[in-house]
Amino acid sequence: MATARRRGAYKVGVARRAKIVESATRQFAADGYQNVSMAQIAKDVEITDSGLLHYFPSKHHLLLAVVHHRIEAAEEWWKRIPVEAGVVAMLRAMVESSRWHLSQPGLIELFVVMASEMSNPASAAHEVYARQYEGVVEAIAGRFRYGVESGELRAGLDCEALARECIAVSDGLQMQWVLRRGRLDLVAAVRAHADRLARAITTDGRGLTE
Repeated sequence: MATARRRGAYKVGVARRAKIVESATRQFAADGYQNVSMAQIAKDVEITDSGLLHYFPSKHHLLLAVVHHRIEAAEEWWKRIPVEAGVVAMLRAMVESSRWHLSQPGLIELFVVMASEMSNPASAAHEVYARQYEGVVEAIAGRFRYGVESGELRAGLDCEALARECIAVSDGLQMQWVLRRGRLDLVAAVRAHADRLARAITTDGRGLTE
């Protein structure tokens, strides 16, 4: 009986933690990280302030969980696009990914807030996100390699460098979008880069619309 109670309590705890992260993600996305209080999140999930602090000792800890949740959601989004669809399809999906990010503008702000945290080797988040980042690089590079092997892309391409370029452009443009307070056509900018890249590396020189 005691073991069953412990298992039940554990399941309740996991579910409540997930509910907190989902609430924080939704509120941060709608109103921005700086404008949402821990009290608002506690009220939304119907627990006390001290109950929230039991799961997340500070707003910063909750921020780390939300960013992790965002990365997992992005990974799931990309998994829906098979490698066999090809690199041009992947680049089109990168444009749609930017559109998806814009539907949650507060989460773009979160990415910028976390950028300095993730780049600091002394941060507890550094190792976790550095590992995830390299995983994303390898996944995209693998799609480029498949494109070379299938004949869609030119031979001799540095697939890892291309993957890092795509990530750098996407991340950099998101930062510029925040710095310009949304006065940047993020989707158009990502599309322009993806189209130029497609024309440069495909064997038939086709862009995204051809």
